Order: sequence, then C-alpha cells, then structure tokens
Amino acid sequence: MAKTSSQLDQLLIYRNIITDDVVKEACDFLIGTQHDLPYDLFYKLIQKSEQLGLTGDMLKSYIIYLILIDENALSLMSEKTGGQIGDSLRKVALHDIGILQKFINQHLSVFQNTNLPINHYVPTSTKGKNYLEAILPYFLSDGKTYSHEEILDKLIEHYVSYGYGELVNHTAFRWHKDKGLEGIIHCDPIKLTDLIGYDRQKNALIKNTEAFLSGKPSCNVLLVGDRGTGKSSSVKALVNHYFSQGLRLVEVAKHDLPYFHDILKVLGKMGKRFIIFLDDLSFEEFEIEYKHLKSVMEGGIEFKPNNVLIYATSNRMHLIKENWSDRNEINGDVHSFDTVNEKLSLADRFGITLTYISPNQTDYLTIIEELAAKNNITLPLETLRSESLKWERAHAGRSGRTAQHFIMHLLGEVK
Repeated sequence: MAKTSSQLDQLLIYRNIITDDVVKEACDFLIGTQHDLPYDLFYKLIQKSEQLGLTGDMLKSYIIYLILIDENALSLMSEKTGGQIGDSLRKVALHDIGILQKFINQHLSVFQNTNLPINHYVPTSTKGKNYLEAILPYFLSDGKTYSHEEILDKLIEHYVSYGYGELVNHTAFRWHKDKGLEGIIHCDPIKLTDLIGYDRQKNALIKNTEAFLSGKPSCNVLLVGDRGTGKSSSVKALVNHYFSQGLRLVEVAKHDLPYFHDILKVLGKMGKRFIIFLDDLSFEEFEIEYKHLKSVMEGGIEFKPNNVLIYATSNRMHLIKENWSDRNEINGDVHSFDTVNEKLSLADRFGITLTYISPNQTDYLTIIEELAAKNNITLPLETLRSESLKWERAHAGRSGRTAQHFIMHLLGEVK
C-alpha cells in the first residue's frame, strides 16, 4: 500500500490534488495509517457530492472533478492558447494521466468493498455539471478503455471550453478591489428564448457577440432606453447561452472604474472571452470616474485586450448629466462647447448603440400572452388582456418587467 502515496508524490503537473483534504484522508486510509472505515471521509464526500452534483462513486468523481478545475501549467496554457500546447508539456501531462488513471481505477477500488450506500450515490441535484459527466467515462475503466492520449485530448478540450478554477463553475463574476474576480454563485439563469420582443436589438447583440467569440471585429455596445425593457436581461442571457463557447461576464460597479486597468490586466492574461458589464451606467456632473472608462475604450495609451468587450446599459442616452448652463457662455466657462463635447464623448465611444423603448399597448399585450403561454396560464384571452392593462396602470406602466411581474402575480394566485 505504500506505493499509493509515493505514486501521487510523483505527479508533475497535478500536484495541487495531493494537498486536498479529502485526497489526503483517502491516502492515509490506503497506506494503512487508519484501520477503521473512514467515516469522516464519507461524511465529507457526501457534502461534496450534494454541493457539486457528483454522481456514482463519490470519491472517484470528486478526484476527476479536481482534475477538471485544477489550475496548472496544462490548464493555463490550454485555456490561453486554445489547446496549442508544446510537446514537452504534453509528455509530462501524459505522465500524470497515467498515475491518476491507475490511482482512480486500481487503488480506490478498496472503497467499493463497504456495505455503505456511497458507491452509487445520486445527489439531490446534478444540475450544471454536464462537463463532468462528459469526462467521467474517459477516466473510469467500467466500459471502453481510453488511451492516455485520448484522455489528454479530452482534458485539453475541456480546458479550452470551460477554463480552470472558478472559470469552470461560474458564468459571471464581480470585480472586488481587494480580492480580484469573485464568482457569482446565484447568477440569473435567463435564456435568450425568455426574451420576448425587441428582436432587432436581440439579433444585433447576438451577431456582435458571435463575431467576438470567433475572433472577428466586434464593437462595444451601449443598450439605452426606458427602464424594465430588458436591457440587462439581454446581456445576461447572452452569457448563459454562450458559456460553453468560452464567454464569461464580469460586472464592474461604477465606483470600481478607477481599477479598470487592473481588471483588463487580469482578463488579458486569460484565453476566455469576457464581456465587462456596466449596468445602469450614468454619471452626475461632479463624478469623474467616466474618464477612466473613456481612456480604455478609445484614445488611451493602453489598448483594450482582444478578449474583452464592454456592454453597458443606461436609462440616459449620453450617460453624463448635462445642464443647460453647460451650453450657456454666460455661466463663466470660456469654452462651453468643449465642456459639452467632453460630456457627450463617452457615449460616442460605443460602436453600437441599441435603443429600447417602452412597448405600445399592442406589443405589451403580445408580451403578456407569450409569457402566459410559457407559464401554462389558461385564463380566457380577454380576461388576461383586461387584467394586464389594469395591472400596468396601477404599477410602473408598460414594460417587459411589468409584464413579468403581472405573470408572477397570476402564478402566485394559482391554488
């Protein structure tokens, strides 16, 4: 049994796995330092399985999960270069795959001899771990036996599509000035098919984003218009749709714009494609954070990395508050035209501007009817229409958000 520990000690790339608490506890049992059944290990594995959606043999699934999220030379270079790794890196990766495959299929088989219901575990939810299900068969020897070369190619494919670390499990991130990128755990799951209306704007966003993902010229986008019309939802739906193609979202708050160059430096080192999301963006005349954004978008010495686009939403067309006094030479500003130009120039730096206006009554009722159908609401059509019009008059007026709230109200009344 002593060979088990020394074999993992020979790992060259995946050495982070050795330091994992669950793996260390499993190794302690395998080399004989613990003789009783490792109930504490089983306890930890159940927590991991429920948290991560690990199915089947929990321990084997967990170790393969660690392989898939590990940040190492192979995952870093695969993600950065689109899978173009050097021959030397490939050789050491094959060395590690041989060790890990043997460890998973031979040494861990001892845990299958218990009578506990842990070897065919089915967690409460397996949602969101499709990438794990795709790679499990490559490591496990239950069916077809894959060569080390085939396993490595599958791993590289995974790192290219999903990345490593938090990039694997998170669609969206926030920027924190002290911690850097933080994964958003409960991200809005909205889909492109959930967006009703505004087809011209949606298609323009899709076309621009697909060009960005394929490395073709693409533009920063400003989504501007009335509140509740789906501007933010459109951006979030895009990232959910193109997640497996390497698209990620980074939400940056207005007060973090002074750190914009730091954000670009972090994102520029990665191979993923990032949309920096500036939601509900506008500036009062005394706020100068917009100057950091202007210099990055166009005109500054440092150029925005090719793997980054900026999508911003705003209720204000020109983003920065402008007063009539700005246009009045009597206000004391000798060059008042320059003041106006300075305030309008930020919006001009977006290559595409998409306008979202509140729907007219016909469009509003169309949204209501489609949402009702999607949610299996069976009210008579005339009742549905009349009640929805009463709702919009009593609430925030006609918008996609108002329509969504009305449908939620109806669903809440269902007994």
